Amino acid sequence: MSLEVVQTIAEEVQGNRTPENGISPLFLNRWSPRAFTNQPITDEDLNAILEAAHWAPSSYNDQPWRFIVAKTEEHLGVFQAFLGDFNKLWASSAPVLVLIASDSKRENGDPNGAHAFDAGAAWSSLALQATLKGISTHAIGGFDREVARRVLEIPEQFELHAVIAIGYRGDKSSLPEGIAEREVPNGRKPLNQVVFEGKVSKE
Repeated sequence: MSLEVVQTIAEEVQGNRTPENGISPLFLNRWSPRAFTNQPITDEDLNAILEAAHWAPSSYNDQPWRFIVAKTEEHLGVFQAFLGDFNKLWASSAPVLVLIASDSKRENGDPNGAHAFDAGAAWSSLALQATLKGISTHAIGGFDREVARRVLEIPEQFELHAVIAIGYRGDKSSLPEGIAEREVPNGRKPLNQVVFEGKVSKE
């Protein structure tokens, strides 16, 4: 585990991200690149990343999240079949792809209104644990969910949220023109645009 990512704002992040309040550099150092190398992720590191996701909080401890992992050439090829064309241009370099889904039903068959919220918490934990290990992640929403459901044999009661590309950071020069220009940590809206006291301001 790298202490530097927790203690120091990375050089590539400086100038692109400035928090309004004091937070751990970990939250700033986590961003979503598209350039990956083909360096393999060890099973030990991948299992730790998924373990962290599994310890996210969930309503009634239902743990509705499911992680479908592709790390072999065969399984990665299956995932390529349902990624959007734009995402295929860069995500094919990532050595691991993980589809995050969540169970919309509780064990007793009742609807679980918190399943998507809980899956989002799991994704956040996954991304932060990867960052601690010097590994990058990028969540992909552009994929054909019906094709994914069919080829991965996912039951209808599971909602498909995102495909996560996991790998070591590559050089942006490896990206197609146009995509390379976007390979920078992005900023955030001012906090007062997303935080309200008492009620939502109309201004």
